[in-house]
Amino acid sequence: MSTPKKDVLEQVYGKDIENAIARFEHIDASFQKNFPGMGEAEFFTAPGRTEIIGNHTDHNGGRVIAGSINLDTIGAAVKSDDDVIEVISEGYQKVVVDLKKLSEVRKEAGTLSLVAGMAEAMQNMGYEIHGFKLYATTTVIAAAGVSSSASFEMLICAIVNYFYNDNKIPVGDYARIGQYSENHWWNKASGLMDQMACAVGGPIKLDFSGEIAYEKIPFGFDTYGYKMVITNTGKGHADLSDDYSAVPNEMFAVAKALGVERLCQTDMQTLLSNLPKVLEEVGNDRAVLRAMHFLNETERVAYMAKAVEDKDFERILSLIKASGESSYDLLQNCYTNSNWKEQKIALALALTKEFLSKKGSGVCRVHGGGFAGVIQCILPEEDCDAYVDYMAGFFGKENVYPMNIRQIGAVHLAR
Repeated sequence: MSTPKKDVLEQVYGKDIENAIARFEHIDASFQKNFPGMGEAEFFTAPGRTEIIGNHTDHNGGRVIAGSINLDTIGAAVKSDDDVIEVISEGYQKVVVDLKKLSEVRKEAGTLSLVAGMAEAMQNMGYEIHGFKLYATTTVIAAAGVSSSASFEMLICAIVNYFYNDNKIPVGDYARIGQYSENHWWNKASGLMDQMACAVGGPIKLDFSGEIAYEKIPFGFDTYGYKMVITNTGKGHADLSDDYSAVPNEMFAVAKALGVERLCQTDMQTLLSNLPKVLEEVGNDRAVLRAMHFLNETERVAYMAKAVEDKDFERILSLIKASGESSYDLLQNCYTNSNWKEQKIALALALTKEFLSKKGSGVCRVHGGGFAGVIQCILPEEDCDAYVDYMAGFFGKENVYPMNIRQIGAVHLAR
């Protein structure tokens, strides 16, 4: 049975090598069963992602530090002699996309639309794309704020890049391909952060003030004996679309009152100096508080990058804590006013703080978009199992996920 080379797997999965081998043996066998006679498969991987600091800043040209995680989507694939893409994602129905008939594919039809949209984006950008067969499976949790869709998108990009473009597609275009598909075929207002973090690998500092810029930064919580744990508190019952869209729109309104397009074009002193004018024009105290969050948060990202460079872990933790407090107090995305009785994020943070107060070390914060869903906790490895059990008692073991930063992004794995 074929798998990637052991030394290649060790680079990606570290100590979890035996589990990795078993997973790739499984998808190889599943590929051969579902696509008999296609020959030996090539193997690919693309991780999920976590936001480390920079909550709700990308849309106003801010900075973010995000990282890929050790949960990933893997695939076994073979080139085909036609222009038909066939994808089996474990647990889902087969998707078939004829590249010569993209105009006939329905939009907003799940994975089918996502694959067709990516194919259209690649064609529009001048890249080669032809048929292939793919069997994929994932450990990236769906609807848990760790970008399962972006992970799948970046897997497809890695496959097309390897098979048809001599690995010459830059990761920035990977991200744009995924974004195009989500924007135009899923009707989802996706940015580029999720895709970039999944594509590049490791922690990266992103700057959205102009053309998207990124740089890898050398960091991992495990280096300092800490683990990251994500708890999915459960989806809110209310429709959160208005809550999400209000965040950038209110920030844009403050920026407009200050005579600029986005908040990245101004600073805190300018906001404070013009506060009476802004309040009169915007008529929204919360908008000002959210603008204050943005201006401080995007600076915190720069401080975080410096703390990583200095290997100052106490400073790193304090900045993550400050990010969480700012999200709670100023950004106000830990619950929704439209359904104020449901405050699962706030509850999970309160429970976590109770746990951490007894341990003496660790920080927590809302993770990602907020209002409902996911929190993040960073704590010593020796406390991880106890914390997982503690949170599982409130939210279920299946909703508490220990994880760490992974250094490898979306790639082909040599066999």
